[in-house]
Amino acid sequence: MGYNGVVEIRETDHFSSWLKSLKDMRSKARILYAITKCERASRMVGDIKAVGGVHEIRLHFGPGYRLYYAQHGKTLVWLLAGGDKSTQSRDIKLAKRLAKEFAEG
Repeated sequence: MGYNGVVEIRETDHFSSWLKSLKDMRSKARILYAITKCERASRMVGDIKAVGGVHEIRLHFGPGYRLYYAQHGKTLVWLLAGGDKSTQSRDIKLAKRLAKEFAEG
């Protein structure tokens, strides 16, 4: 039988700042809805790709938004960083660094 526990999703300060900085309110609402879907499903859902120690949720609207996260144990997910296709390389490096900092505690 699979794990059916509740997943808690937390945001880093960096992720929260990025989300607050978005000017497009419709895109912001769609990003929040994507996060809510994950919370309701008790797991991360969507177009997800592993990118070297962290995961990327690819959102197919606007400039191609990306949400980067790391899972710790079975019940905790940290939203590390966000960006779009144009900042993807930089955002992945940042997400990896933040994930390493959280892992080291």
